[in-house]
Amino acid sequence: MSRRAKIIATIGPASNSIDVLTQLIDAGMNMARLNMSHGTHDSHRSICEKVREISHQKGTAVGILLDLQGPRIRTGLIPDDLPIELESGTRIRVVSEPTPSTSKLININYPYLTKDLKIGDQILIDDGQLELKVAALHENEIEADVITGGLLKSRKGVNFPGISLTVSGLMEKDYEDLTFGVEMQVDAIAMSFVCSGEDMIDLRGAIENLAPECDHIPIIAKLERPQAIDDLDSILEHSDGVMIARGDLGVEVSPERVPSLQKQIIKRALAKRRFVVTATQMLESMIRNPRPTRAEASDVANAVFDGSGALMLSGETSIGKYPTKSIQTMNRIILDAESHAAEWGIRSINEIDHRLDGAVATTLAARSLAENCRVTAIAVFTRSGRTARLMANARPKEQILAFTPETDAYRQMALLWGVEPHLVPMSQSVEEMIDHVETALISSGRISKGEKVVIVASLPIGAMGPVNFMLLHTIK
Repeated sequence: MSRRAKIIATIGPASNSIDVLTQLIDAGMNMARLNMSHGTHDSHRSICEKVREISHQKGTAVGILLDLQGPRIRTGLIPDDLPIELESGTRIRVVSEPTPSTSKLININYPYLTKDLKIGDQILIDDGQLELKVAALHENEIEADVITGGLLKSRKGVNFPGISLTVSGLMEKDYEDLTFGVEMQVDAIAMSFVCSGEDMIDLRGAIENLAPECDHIPIIAKLERPQAIDDLDSILEHSDGVMIARGDLGVEVSPERVPSLQKQIIKRALAKRRFVVTATQMLESMIRNPRPTRAEASDVANAVFDGSGALMLSGETSIGKYPTKSIQTMNRIILDAESHAAEWGIRSINEIDHRLDGAVATTLAARSLAENCRVTAIAVFTRSGRTARLMANARPKEQILAFTPETDAYRQMALLWGVEPHLVPMSQSVEEMIDHVETALISSGRISKGEKVVIVASLPIGAMGPVNFMLLHTIK
């Protein structure tokens, strides 16, 4: 059985060599994530070139995800990069000016501290490991009591739960990183700390202004703030997919709400025909250990049962001791979960919004035909990748083989649930389509004479119109 849910792996110091990247791809990585909060354009360019080279040599589709930093709020640098101790029960000063942090004064790179915060507000640092409470406000600084102390390191993330922040959307650094991403022809772009659908409109507009020919790149909204949940319908309307970034989300809304929010987001995204990435701390212990905890294994499996189209690893593959084992472990857990999807998984497509959309109706009909006729696979022909996205969202039991003559679509489809991309010459007739399907299936040893496939495409061929054609074909 082929794996349906895809694996995204963050690339960093532990995994940026040719050897390790090759191992990750062999282990099942479908998309490499460039975290623009870390590294330089030169280091990310090197990763892109290596991933492209390896995937080309292996003849397999591996995409590249550019993850923009967004308005990420962090603590400042500490002299000599040595951790400092914040003692519980003490009072410290918090400033936004770029001054070195000490045990009595810390810098947070947010210029609206005194404007947005009020007395009694929480300040959570390093995923909530450190907690401060605002005690007094002054013109250029605040005083805060250390409620939960501990070691503070340089450039740790900061959250202000329940507070509507002045800053959102794309920052100056994001525009620079977007320019780099367009230059490198990345296959998807994720935007951090999205608050509304307007943020996604701005991202799409920025891409079009930089390079109109790249307006087809899928954009992903990272859901990390409660405002994003409140405006989820608009965000889904203006994005191609969402990422449930459970680290910051769990700090902003409290950990106990995350499991139900995860299910709610996935359900609503699938109903709107958007793909979903579930991320953060999936196999966190494997940063240091060769095996995951049982709770982590359950978390990965439940993300599959919930309907996630892709699962993402962060520190496990970027800085961890066992990047390849992390991919191998996630691959095995996903495969086992998918083998029990009929018992525990959510496969209902009854809530998909397909009103007035003949293309969606066609893919749903192809799913029913495949199930009723017990076919071996569903083959889709697409130039933009849209037909493959619609077919993936229908969640058929059968493997989806996606054939395209377009290199961009070929790599972008690496992210889609259940889709195996194939790069082929442009078909000029239905007979050529059938030849491509038979060649791919027979050469892989997955099908034999007399078995059936459903072929889904658009007529007239090459016109890039909506999908409107399907064919039940018996392998000759």
